[in-house]
Amino acid sequence: MSVIHTVLVAAPVPTVTRQAPDTLIDKVGVVLGIAAWAGTAAGVAGILITGAMMAVSMRRGESSEHMSRLGMVLVGSALVAAAGPLITFMF
Repeated sequence: MSVIHTVLVAAPVPTVTRQAPDTLIDKVGVVLGIAAWAGTAAGVAGILITGAMMAVSMRRGESSEHMSRLGMVLVGSALVAAAGPLITFMF
């Protein structure tokens, strides 16, 4: 056998630990917390804006597809709300 084969076979296999530094964990937690609050605030703002647009359209007598917009806002809000628990469950 060749020397390279002997070295590769005889070499110990390193063990890998998946522990990030504590400072990085804290900083990532802060960023994710801010992103979660921003997503929630955007969802609430989207619902309020869609409701206001619906009220103005009804007042003018116009018919619009505001329910589809409201549906998109609600699905986006549900996605933002479920993102944290889903990631926690996976990791």
